[in-house]
Amino acid sequence: MTKPLVAIRSVSKNFGEFQALKSVSLDVWPGEVMCLIGASGSGKTTLLRCINQLATIDAGGIWLDGELLGVREQGGKLRRLSEGEIARQRLKTGMVFQRFNLFPHKTALENITEGPTQVQGRKADEVRAEAIELLRRVGLAAKADWYPAQLSGGQQQRVAIARALAMKPMLMLFDEPTSALDPELVGEVLAVMKQLAKSGMTMMVVTHELGFAREVADRVVYMDQGAIVEQGRASDVLGAPREARTRAFLSAVI
Repeated sequence: MTKPLVAIRSVSKNFGEFQALKSVSLDVWPGEVMCLIGASGSGKTTLLRCINQLATIDAGGIWLDGELLGVREQGGKLRRLSEGEIARQRLKTGMVFQRFNLFPHKTALENITEGPTQVQGRKADEVRAEAIELLRRVGLAAKADWYPAQLSGGQQQRVAIARALAMKPMLMLFDEPTSALDPELVGEVLAVMKQLAKSGMTMMVVTHELGFAREVADRVVYMDQGAIVEQGRASDVLGAPREARTRAFLSAVI
């Protein structure tokens, strides 16, 4: 594929007087694992939320698989898409949040099958078989009938990853997926993400786990104050950063 899966062009986003994103441009290529690093408030999460259309951009444009997100050009003007059209576009992405957001009254298996059956209208038997396979893939086949309250935080996050994958997205977005976990549970979630990366899934990961970024990322992007300061191979950005701001950030967190 000679075109990026995600093309972000001069995207800006404001929250009142605060400019969360400042003319950000970025390409994400099919099969690429990109890790976004930076201090809290640097714009990393906002960028993911704009891609997933949980936040509306104020300027610029985002294309996913060649399709402009959120708006359509009509008569020389941009028209906001309907909620139904936006929901259709959103199906191309899966997003895993800091908090697991599982349905507490549904089992692990039911949490995974809910979207494909209710949103995509797929056959229940087919979806159930795929969900069981996804639970096996994240190491939780034996927990299919367990409810979220019976699972550890790491197990809940692994169910959340399986739930996102069940929708068969083209792009997976991870927003600090281990930040709410106890330290001893972080490794099990990162292991699932490493396997997902090896499978060829296109991934954008907001993370403070620099070891994970160093091992898995094809590219690391450092953001500060709503802008991209530096990007490149993980070994370059994390091992020999060019920019003073990147060096200052890394020296503070390592």
